[in-house]
Amino acid sequence: MEWTCPIRRGAETRPDALALTFEGQRWTYRELDAEVGRWVGALQARGVAAGDRVALLATNHAAVARLFFALGRLGTVLAPLNARLTRAELQPLLEDASPKLTLRLGGVADRAFPEAELLESLVDEAATSSSHCAPLREETPRVILFTSGTTGRPKGAVLTEGNFRASARASEANLGAHPAPCWLGTLPLFHVGGLAMLTRTAYDGGCLVLRARFDEQDTNRAIDEEGVTHASFVATTLERVLDARKDRRVPSTFRLALIGGGPVPAPLLARARAAGILALQTYGLTEACSQVTTERPAEADGRTAGRALPGLSVRIVGPGGEPLEAGRDGDIEVRGPTVMSGYLNRPEATREAFHDGWLRTKDLGVLDGTGRLTVLSRRTDLIVRGGENIYPAELEAVLASHPAVKEVAVVGVPDAKWGEVPVAFVVTRDERALPEDLGAWCRESLAGFKVPARFLKLPALPRNAMGKVERRVLREQIQAA
Repeated sequence: MEWTCPIRRGAETRPDALALTFEGQRWTYRELDAEVGRWVGALQARGVAAGDRVALLATNHAAVARLFFALGRLGTVLAPLNARLTRAELQPLLEDASPKLTLRLGGVADRAFPEAELLESLVDEAATSSSHCAPLREETPRVILFTSGTTGRPKGAVLTEGNFRASARASEANLGAHPAPCWLGTLPLFHVGGLAMLTRTAYDGGCLVLRARFDEQDTNRAIDEEGVTHASFVATTLERVLDARKDRRVPSTFRLALIGGGPVPAPLLARARAAGILALQTYGLTEACSQVTTERPAEADGRTAGRALPGLSVRIVGPGGEPLEAGRDGDIEVRGPTVMSGYLNRPEATREAFHDGWLRTKDLGVLDGTGRLTVLSRRTDLIVRGGENIYPAELEAVLASHPAVKEVAVVGVPDAKWGEVPVAFVVTRDERALPEDLGAWCRESLAGFKVPARFLKLPALPRNAMGKVERRVLREQIQAA
């Protein structure tokens, strides 16, 4: 199957519809199509062609969107790199990507990689526009996204045009069609969530309301004044939005919010619903092009991460790879058209990632009788205390329901007697002291072996650019203490 660039198609079918907004600027599909044509011409002038790779260090900016679609018209692959990385961290990624061109946004990585060409200088007033628009095929590589590398050197997941298209179709089928979806783009475009939002709006003929970063006051302005219909949050950013608007109801134009990054406390979901926000929990990963499961709007209850999106399959397997029945916990595996083509230059890692055609996610979970998924933990986050499995998410859900607890993360630390014990890092509300009853609070809902051995107070949890807790940093803090 072949497709044309979605911006070119939008310019032909709905030229005056808004396609992108950023920092007070607005582009219709016709205007964005013309801009992308100039970027194609500038890239061609630098010798960039089909099959090449372009590395990019940038935070969210309209220029990133223009570059992404221009590269698609050339058949060139984008390798977006985390703008927070140091030179030592970037070097092996660039070696793997072997880019024809390395670009950076002004002010980003200026010390880590000053020799990269400035993204803003790629296209100047003298740039010649190009009408070149190569067909996009299902197997056409579009992006190389490097995984976090928690178990070693990061690997580059290769995502294709077919992956992004399938992800957009599956998401729409689950959430319901919208004549002109308007997504708030606060997720970083160097992560799969941000890129999935960028492509989803283009394929659906919608508009991406792109922001350089998340800010709760700005998010509320976008919801109230800019016609935003959809957004993506994690639990902490959702709470910040509700706090900032003092739980004032959102306008009827706002349709729903996807909530990723782990389970959401029930009281927070109740607050969101009271404010008119349909908050749907979701589970996804880079190697499956973002969403894998998501609650369905008509049946969302906040208890699970929902069912597999239409066209995708999820199963739970045991230690030997055998499929398990509902109610039994094990390894989560995924199959479907959103799954990556493989890891860049890593044939052995690619083979290890798949099992009988299923992607091994390295996450642990359980399916209920209706196929709804509960994610228990990452395999690397599982705590084994005296032979008993402890899932951090279970402990975190109990602690998050304590009225004095704002957020919490549980990690396992070595213990001479038990092998490993859980330790809870707690952020309290209103800078209160650490409550003395947290252990008793846990014992009301949890078996004794699951109760954290220690409770440590933090002003805030360390998080990455996607808002996920960096458990590795927490473990290092304990070891350094």
